[in-house]
Amino acid sequence: MFMSNIRINDQLNMRGIGPSSPVRVIAVTSGKGGVGKTNVSTNLALSLANQGKEVMLMDADLGLANVDVLLGLHPLYNLSHVINGERSINDIVLMGPGGVRIVPAASGVRHMAALTATQHAGIIQAFSDLTVNLDVLLIDTAAGLADGVTAFARAAQEMIVVVCDEPASITDAYALIKVMHRDHGVHRFRVLANMTRTIQQGQELFNKIAKVTNRFLDVTLDYMGSVPYDEYLLKAVKRQRAVVDAYPRSRAAMAFSNLVKKMDGWPVPEIATGHMEFFVERLIQSTQVESMA
Repeated sequence: MFMSNIRINDQLNMRGIGPSSPVRVIAVTSGKGGVGKTNVSTNLALSLANQGKEVMLMDADLGLANVDVLLGLHPLYNLSHVINGERSINDIVLMGPGGVRIVPAASGVRHMAALTATQHAGIIQAFSDLTVNLDVLLIDTAAGLADGVTAFARAAQEMIVVVCDEPASITDAYALIKVMHRDHGVHRFRVLANMTRTIQQGQELFNKIAKVTNRFLDVTLDYMGSVPYDEYLLKAVKRQRAVVDAYPRSRAAMAFSNLVKKMDGWPVPEIATGHMEFFVERLIQSTQVESMA
């Protein structure tokens, strides 16, 4: 069991790659709660680490954090201490299972659920101070359309929308896509069907959302795939472990392994977009290096 926060800023350049390398930033979100979004985020993170990636998972459900609970971690410090100026981002990082670095949020801290736009921007900018090499940052957002959700999703390069076979999940997923497109200029969304009974059910869920978006929105929806309903996933939750760690040969674990293989083919960012985004300095530095080569 992982008992406390550890400093990781001295684990630099272990593989000859500097901390200025571009980072693929992926927000995992959903229109409504209860669709298994945090489980998806956690298992994708561990699956990416199993593929040899340097992965960080940020718990961005700032006032109702549960990534640490899901993994049986006990953080001493979290993002509330960064907001309050008591700790740096490097100070609060936990080393989790599989070598995944965890950025914990607070649980039951009311003001963390009602941060200002400036405070959200401060959290995004704080990641530029990280002194570790990363390949991927996964952001487990809160559900819904709160300011924190839209701020963190907008600052990512990819957005995964998790849905399940419930009318409210489909309706709220469309509402989320609509707001992110209309108000924040996001044009591409990856849709992941969770807790499906059959492969066909996942495709049907995607088709329902795509039918509406194709009619009313000028967006690109990509079907990422599905994660089947699996009793082993529920058993893993009770053990406070990710299913890919506890039951690697289960149907759910195999699905996550297949999903990250698809993610590996997603384009790596090459240039900064000009708006607030995670690790923007690394993108700028990478562009400058390429232009000098």
